[in-house]
Amino acid sequence: MNPRRTSGRAAAADRLARADRSRTFPPLPVRPGARGLFAESWWGSAWLDALETTALDSARLARGRTYARDGHVDTINVTPGRIVATVRGSRPRPYSADIRLRTLSDQEWDGLLDAIAAEPDQLTALLAKKLPRALAGGETPLLPGPGDLVPRCSCPDHGRPCKHAAALCFQVARLLDADPFVLLLMRGRGERELLDDLSRRNAARTAHEARAHSVAATPPTRHDQGPEARPATPTAAPGPAAEAAPGEHAAPRTTSTSHGVLARVALADRPRPPLPPPLPAPPQPGRPPALPDGDDLPFDPAALEFLAADAAARAHACVTAAAPPSPGSGCPAVHSPFPSLPPWEDAVRLTATAHPTAGLTSTTRALYRDLAAATGRTTTDVARAVAAWRQGGPEGLALLDTTWNPPAGDFDRARSALLAADLPSLRPRHNHLTDPERGIQLRFGHDHRWYPYESEPGTEDWWPTGPADPDPVGALSALLAR
Repeated sequence: MNPRRTSGRAAAADRLARADRSRTFPPLPVRPGARGLFAESWWGSAWLDALETTALDSARLARGRTYARDGHVDTINVTPGRIVATVRGSRPRPYSADIRLRTLSDQEWDGLLDAIAAEPDQLTALLAKKLPRALAGGETPLLPGPGDLVPRCSCPDHGRPCKHAAALCFQVARLLDADPFVLLLMRGRGERELLDDLSRRNAARTAHEARAHSVAATPPTRHDQGPEARPATPTAAPGPAAEAAPGEHAAPRTTSTSHGVLARVALADRPRPPLPPPLPAPPQPGRPPALPDGDDLPFDPAALEFLAADAAARAHACVTAAAPPSPGSGCPAVHSPFPSLPPWEDAVRLTATAHPTAGLTSTTRALYRDLAAATGRTTTDVARAVAAWRQGGPEGLALLDTTWNPPAGDFDRARSALLAADLPSLRPRHNHLTDPERGIQLRFGHDHRWYPYESEPGTEDWWPTGPADPDPVGALSALLAR
């Protein structure tokens, strides 16, 4: 066997096992007006009993219940021994709350799975998303008891639990209502892993019972019987294979007790139904959830939120730009609306789209300072580059620092059009038309658009001003009207 293939299969199996032991649930819907029992199942209620019997402050529980009912708990992640979620409180950034629960040992799992395999009704109930009482209350208790739930939270409240951790517990009860396999995952095993293990145990149990039945049905051998009393061996089935030519020995063929499917038949090509059409793209890209503040983190939560939002926006633009393929044409080549950019240009793009307003705020100033320190430029250089990107994207940024000599045509006709419109005469140089006394300038881009600039007269400190325009008269008129 190829060792690389074996290692690849082992790695794939390991990835599947890790994925099976982690489940992420989107925020649960709000429950407006719900004042009755928060959990609907008996096992969900037992989960909340374990929380309420050890809570030190009933008021915190009440506030946590309100937080859960009003949808303050964001995405929930469940792994063996731990449940984690961000919970939005009174501050702008949410808190990170988690609940710890002891996982079962391998010996406890063996006893639990043997009990399920011995009682098929219990497995049937689990597959129907029901938790049998006999299973939950057996020798290996599944549901937590008083003191088994260990809440933690990043908020300054040291209550056990605080209202954020309590809100998470209430929402977990709703997850348990819908799927008791979530409880088994908290105890250490994923659903796929459990079903595979139960399948193996059931197969072994069936084989053991079949062997026991076969031994019980076999008559004892009598010593007074001769060789003729022994059971007959299987006879060859009649047919061409049983008939041997003279001088040849016929190969015996035993009668098959079951009929399978040949591998070449199972793997043969056959018509398959076409794939369903892709879902339509949403009208707007989604926003990532707000991350909680934390001490000693290796990253800035705000920067990570921004990068996630930018990735979602770019993915949405790519999906929107991809036209659905025509029948039988295959997958068309889709060009990304976001070409690969050098680090400086991509940093300017990110900064320009982070706060798409022209005004400077304390947040944008801090962003400009960080980018200037990271790139070895001044904050003025960063602000000017951001303005150029907002004016015309990559072409606007290229025109900020580079000049070029346009061929005869639109650039030469622009001066005549400006004079005919009774606008100031501008002096040409490279791809620039400039009036230094008024501090105005038009720059002609490779995209045949005119980019307006302005400066304090006599300073040559040019800044992008206003949007680009394919008409030089329109671009200069808008610049003069400022």
